Amino acid sequence: MQTAYGAGVTRACRLLQISRSLCAYRSRRAGQEFLRLRMRDLANARPRFGYRRIHVLLRRDGWAVNLKRVRRLYRLEGLQLRFRVRRRKHASLHRGIPPAATRAHERWSMDFVHDALADGRAFRVLTVVDQWSRWSPILEVAHSMSGCAVAAALDREIARHGKPRTITVDHGTEFTSRALDEWAYRRGVALDFIRPGKPVENSFIESFNGKLRDECLNANQFLSIEDARRKIEAWRADYNLHPPHSSLGNRTPREYLDRQTTADDCTALVQI
Repeated sequence: MQTAYGAGVTRACRLLQISRSLCAYRSRRAGQEFLRLRMRDLANARPRFGYRRIHVLLRRDGWAVNLKRVRRLYRLEGLQLRFRVRRRKHASLHRGIPPAATRAHERWSMDFVHDALADGRAFRVLTVVDQWSRWSPILEVAHSMSGCAVAAALDREIARHGKPRTITVDHGTEFTSRALDEWAYRRGVALDFIRPGKPVENSFIESFNGKLRDECLNANQFLSIEDARRKIEAWRADYNLHPPHSSLGNRTPREYLDRQTTADDCTALVQI
């Protein structure tokens, strides 16, 4: 057998100082097609994740792969370039219509609302609403809030109300942070990301934020962050207890939650 340059294989190997058996060697290592496919799926589902965080997700899925291989395949797939696509708002999750919630604390929606104090200092409100009952478990007010602060606020409310199965969020930096991703993984809560530029996919929280803006933020002057917390918490209590919702059969969120509790108790008695 001759090489492309007309020289025999034996002579070519001798000139290159390599073993002749190396020419006939074929790797027996399993292909990387399934790993590369999984990496592409994770990158599409988590557009802000780099190769290090994708490596963490792969390890969670049971892939015994080291960080250097993930980095090499990450670059070969061109995944480091996908942010250019996202800035044109073409990158998105391939998600269908999420199933409607069938009971309380099954699916929550979460977002941020911005406002300012009387002296001009900005603050933020972490808003959370239950999609089934429209109950608002959290209105967390702070000048700034990181992913760790969001996780701590959720932990406080989960201790009181129980944890949801999923939380619908947008691609804000707090919601895509490593801290909140780690929190969701440890608590067994799925973060359901809407498509970029599609707030209608989180319509429950958008409707709630509109009520909060019209009935509380625009109607009050906040002298300090403590004053803002007090007034916003008072509005949350009133929202949960008094205004009727047409989508709930003109019941309040509290009445709708009590209705489910009564129904669950009756079902338990029938089973006994």
